[in-house]
Amino acid sequence: MADRQTLDIIEEITRMDDSTYREIGNLLQNGQAEYAVEHGMIKEVRIMKINIPRSSNVEKYEDYVNSNFEIPSTVAVEQWTEWKKTPEMEALVEAILNENQLS
Repeated sequence: MADRQTLDIIEEITRMDDSTYREIGNLLQNGQAEYAVEHGMIKEVRIMKINIPRSSNVEKYEDYVNSNFEIPSTVAVEQWTEWKKTPEMEALVEAILNENQLS
């Protein structure tokens, strides 16, 4: 598994059922998403913003992701794992989207 991850991009991910969600990630996670698209695990990934500012909201969400999910250290993932969020984390992601004019 990878070391502690710093999150610095915002992506839009399209599931196989055509529903979408936005995720705060990084280039490793984006590479994993691109790999997942190529292997039919998700339909599409699109980077919406790169190098987002390190706000307290980003730091809190980063702590949540690093504490609750094992992030593979390679791009070639066996399955796509959507990070499930608590209502508090959903609100943080929404705040991050607002901070970056993507709400």
